[in-house]
Amino acid sequence: MDELSIADVLAEVAVLVKPYFGKGRPADYIPQLACVPPTKFGMAVRLVSGEEAVIGDADEGFSVQSITKVFSLGLALNRFGDEVWTRVGKEPSGTPFNHLSQLESEEGVPRNPFINAGAIAVCDQLMDVFKDPPALVRGFAGFLAGEKVEIDEAVAESELANAWQNRAIANLMRGKGTIHHDPEVVVAAYCRQCALTMSCRQLARAMLPLAAGGFSPIVEETIFPERLSRRLNALLLTCGIYDSVGSFAYRVGLPAKSGVGGGIVAIVPGKAAIAVWSPELDRFGTSVVGTVALERFSQLTNCSVL
Repeated sequence: MDELSIADVLAEVAVLVKPYFGKGRPADYIPQLACVPPTKFGMAVRLVSGEEAVIGDADEGFSVQSITKVFSLGLALNRFGDEVWTRVGKEPSGTPFNHLSQLESEEGVPRNPFINAGAIAVCDQLMDVFKDPPALVRGFAGFLAGEKVEIDEAVAESELANAWQNRAIANLMRGKGTIHHDPEVVVAAYCRQCALTMSCRQLARAMLPLAAGGFSPIVEETIFPERLSRRLNALLLTCGIYDSVGSFAYRVGLPAKSGVGGGIVAIVPGKAAIAVWSPELDRFGTSVVGTVALERFSQLTNCSVL
């Protein structure tokens, strides 16, 4: 990667992804997200060494949605340690991110912290000690990015008004004892967390500790112990893209987390954090153009971990 101009690579990627626009559709089950122009595309790369390159709409904020699960999990693991794993597992789900029957058959214990059930369980655990988990996540993400970020209240309201599946998930887990707080309160907090708005540049900066052994070159502080950083990357590689994680690993070969707002963040351990945004999703809820962009970037720079 170091021998290539990252700016030149991004320029080539922007050309290579053009044929893939129109092959997906935005997350129209959240009305506010359906309003985003589908041809938006941004990409940002931040190297551990300090170099940064962006292209397209990389400085335009978008709804990062499930990417916030990385921030909330990191906060929970820093605060509770392995106690987190008493409520949620570490295995790939092999099912959609909002699947209900698997959760029921497994006695209300989510397979991993990146599916909705797992993230709701993590949010509930944070509520044990923090009054406002979404504000905590917002502050943490902004701190890591080096600038203030905001929650889009219109997106949060739109999401909560249509969160019937997440309500069912939370109620099932409350019945099984996985979560301890009022399901409606937990789902409302989870929806506000997911409505965080960030740009690709901000996301790449915020995720850089996972590329730098837990240290943030942005704020010049150790955010996670190196061991925890490795474990978070392992979870991203095996669980971050839901039921298409195998295909994504085959194509891209990097630990990554997607969100239905069209964003994907990927980590090149020891080297860089990458963020890409394009709103049109495949049937698994992952950005079509974003996946192709990361695949081409990985090929051009030979940065796959596999």
